[in-house]
Amino acid sequence: MAAEAEVLDELHRLRARVPQLTGVLAASVDGLVLAHDTPGVEPEGLAALTAAALGVAVRMTDAAGRGELRELLLRGDHGYVATYAAGSSAVLTLLAQDRVNVGRLHLEGRRTGGRIGELVDALPPPTDAVAAKAPPGNPARSVAKTADAAPTTAPITPSSETPAKATVRSTMPRRTPRPTAPRTTPRTTPNTPTTSES
Repeated sequence: MAAEAEVLDELHRLRARVPQLTGVLAASVDGLVLAHDTPGVEPEGLAALTAAALGVAVRMTDAAGRGELRELLLRGDHGYVATYAAGSSAVLTLLAQDRVNVGRLHLEGRRTGGRIGELVDALPPPTDAVAAKAPPGNPARSVAKTADAAPTTAPITPSSETPAKATVRSTMPRRTPRPTAPRTTPRTTPNTPTTSES
């Protein structure tokens, strides 16, 4: 597919601009590899872990009241793993050495994520078997079923000053608070000396 070749070209250009990168991967938000240049790292496993990490990160930013997830940066003893939004249905994951300039990593990652997002979003949508089963004349039902079947993201318009913004719906169920029943027994007061008459 021509779009996959263009995405791979973007990944190669990114590695040329940031020499401290040791691997680059473009994947769908549900963990399918679109293109990669990850020597020594299994791309399918990395894509699946990226999707899982995004699910947890979205829940964490939501629980902490930090708004929509924009990017994910992890640092280990031997370098960084950075994930950026790439349009409405893809993500860009970068593996970098520990000596990388993190500001440059963010700048180039956001820009490349925007370009890859444009390429991926321009592709015609795949035929969805779930949507095809919906009754004719009721598009809302097919959209709801499709939304339940796969994670979605909000469209992104990256710029050089503003970080890319992604919304990824987690497939993990939300925890609902347990209802508290009213107390039926009265509260007791501390023991007080009682006087008895004889």
